[in-house]
Parts: sequence; structure tokens; C-alpha cells
Amino acid sequence: MPQKDAIAKAPERRVTRTPIGRRNVLTVSGKEAGYEYRLVNDVGDRVQEFLDNGWEIVEKKDVRIGDKRLGTPTSAEGAAATASVGRGTTAFVLRIKEEWYKEDQAAKQEYVDASEAATKEKALDGTYGELKITRS
Repeated sequence: MPQKDAIAKAPERRVTRTPIGRRNVLTVSGKEAGYEYRLVNDVGDRVQEFLDNGWEIVEKKDVRIGDKRLGTPTSAEGAAATASVGRGTTAFVLRIKEEWYKEDQAAKQEYVDASEAATKEKALDGTYGELKITRS
């Protein structure tokens, strides 16, 4: 059969392949619009810190973590979405409302801006080091 005929008969929707060695094991798919998602390692009180600040645990039935896997067992209703991240550490999928996330990011940026301004102010008064500001 000529190559042109073979191409014409090829299935329209093929499965997207991921090359071996390039799996993306920490991606989260099935995210709900209006939320920001994050994987948080269950180390110390880290997950609880996020929960105390408005984040919520995502259920396993709502998202898929990483690439497709065969033989992944189904979980009980209400089970948290988790991923093993190595060395016995588990990461939980957490989410927060997008507007709250943006507020948090703006507050962090204000802190960084204030810190940079203080450093520049100290450098410009001539009592501390030298400062060159360039734009590339």
C-alpha cells in the first residue's frame, strides 16, 4: 500500500506518548477552574500550615497525579490525593481559591519590594558598599 494511503487511514486521535525517562510524575490534571493547586510534602507541620492558611486537601477522585499508570488501585471515597516523592515522603495535593492565592502572592511581593528598597536606600546613602542599577 502506498504511504499516502496509509497516512489517510491512520486513526485521527492517537494517544500522546511520553518518551521513556521524561515522565512528568508530579503534574496534577483535572484541576478545577478558579483554584490554584500545589503539591505539599508531608514533613513536620507543613501540610497543617497550609490548611490553617486557607488551603484545602483535594480528593483523589477529583484529580490525577502524574502520567497514566497501569494497575493504580482505586481509592475509598474521601481519600486524599497524594504522591510518593521519594525517601518515604508523601506529598498532598492542596488547593486554594485563586483570588486568595493572588492576595498571598501580592503580600509576599510587597515584603520583597520593601526589603529591596531598604537595601538600595542604605547603599545609596554612601555608608554601605556600592550600588549599580542596570536594566538589560
